[in-house]
Amino acid sequence: MSAAQNQFDVIVIGAGVEGSSSAYSLAKGGQRTLLLEQFPLPHSRGSSHGQSRITRYSYDQPFYTHMMLDAYPLWSTLENEAGVSLYKQCGTLILSEPGSEVLRAVESSLRQHSVPFQTLSPEELQTRYPMMSYSKSRAAILDPKGGILRAERAVAAYQSVFKRNGGVVRDSEKVICITPGASQVSVQTTRGTYLGRSVVIAAGPWADQLLRPLGLELPLRPKRVAVLYWQETEKGIYSSDTFPCMIDEAVSPNFYALPSEEYPGYVKVALHTGPDTDPDKRDQVGDTWVRETVAAYIRKHLPKLSDMPGILETCMYTNTPDDNPIIDRHPKWKNIIVAAGFSGHGFKLAPAVGKAVRELVTGSPSSYNMMPFRINRFGSTSKL
Repeated sequence: MSAAQNQFDVIVIGAGVEGSSSAYSLAKGGQRTLLLEQFPLPHSRGSSHGQSRITRYSYDQPFYTHMMLDAYPLWSTLENEAGVSLYKQCGTLILSEPGSEVLRAVESSLRQHSVPFQTLSPEELQTRYPMMSYSKSRAAILDPKGGILRAERAVAAYQSVFKRNGGVVRDSEKVICITPGASQVSVQTTRGTYLGRSVVIAAGPWADQLLRPLGLELPLRPKRVAVLYWQETEKGIYSSDTFPCMIDEAVSPNFYALPSEEYPGYVKVALHTGPDTDPDKRDQVGDTWVRETVAAYIRKHLPKLSDMPGILETCMYTNTPDDNPIIDRHPKWKNIIVAAGFSGHGFKLAPAVGKAVRELVTGSPSSYNMMPFRINRFGSTSKL
């Protein structure tokens, strides 16, 4: 490979959804971009595999709702470019105690951004969704534009359009060393060395392994999350025609559910957390307590599902203390961008994240409120 072939405007490390969306946005913006991935593509070791993710406008933090105003049309653009369907509208329910601060904050955020929604009293919730059982302990906000994103299909679409725009993908290349510099950064992999004017580190649960040698210690906690599917006891009762996506914020950590779509007759219901783990040893961590916790929740609140999971899969989260991601420049090396710590809710935001990363790389004005994503919010825990 010639020296010119090894030189790029930007090198993106990590080909999950955030890295792929960033690479796609950079390439469309005219940046010669390399996307590196340590595993063969596609793979199931990180955070972007599987068939489905929840999408929604309904956040209790207005800055996320603002980003989703961009994300929805950007997802549609990707669908058109790739010629694939990525989104199924079935609505998303946010549940919490009647009159709770969470529901008030979600309603306020949606009103602030003129997003349509419906409020449901406990009685209305039970009448509309009889397959759920919360007595009078839950009220809800229905985000009718919420629904399902086709996860693996979306990542593949990003990578396909990225390559069509001149992007280069190198998988099965683990990054060994990043050597920063004021005008260019050197990235050594198991197969060679590349030079880029900028580098984006979007390596999910492996981000910390790359950031610490660069003098940056961030409070990132990789977690092994059990993704569980439970069989309907009445055929079709949890189909996407009658049952929306759901997030129960009345308990912490929350539970979430998606209708029967991926596997006929099986509903995804899971706990939004799991045990801490080393991403290279994730299968050595036990999570029986997670399955037992979700089974108890199903017996109480989703009684028309079997209380034994029929399908078990695994996903990785990388959590921050405030559950907000880090999307920022390295404090010392401004040509190194960090996009990490999406805390299990970053998939839907990916188009906006890619745009935000491109703006950081190119020095363009930011389209979003980036303060919640700054490295310096962690104070002394972010060490140089």
